Amino acid sequence: MERIGVFVGTFNPFTLGHDSIVRRALPLFDRLVIGVVGDHVQKPGLPSAEERVASIAALYADNSQVEVKPYYGLAVDFAREHGARFIVKGVRSVKDFEYEREQADINRLITNGEVETILLYAEPKLSSISSSMVRELQHFGVDTSSFLPPKD
Repeated sequence: MERIGVFVGTFNPFTLGHDSIVRRALPLFDRLVIGVVGDHVQKPGLPSAEERVASIAALYADNSQVEVKPYYGLAVDFAREHGARFIVKGVRSVKDFEYEREQADINRLITNGEVETILLYAEPKLSSISSSMVRELQHFGVDTSSFLPPKD
């Protein structure tokens, strides 16, 4: 049986922290599907799902283990659609942990335990990096390239 995980998020933008979670999750699965929240989310300045999917897919173009797709609705439904039994989430802090623990509990309840959540802790050097921090710095004209995966 193929081991499939999903890693879901808005990824606006996809940071070094996200990339770290992907790379550290890969050994756990035969296939990892990165689910990019679709255009139904109303957030100011949010690039289209198509743009975010293309950008992330380019990072993993040489890795057949990774797929990048938009998703609409619940993460557990996206996981089920792809035959995944695991949702991968990254946590940077106690605040993140509590939020993700609550989500994991609800996901386990509504799927009767069919979908589990795996939490991967942020690498200490990346624990302060967040998409919202990057967006705020960009707003003020700060070069944020050191927080983002290099574009080949």
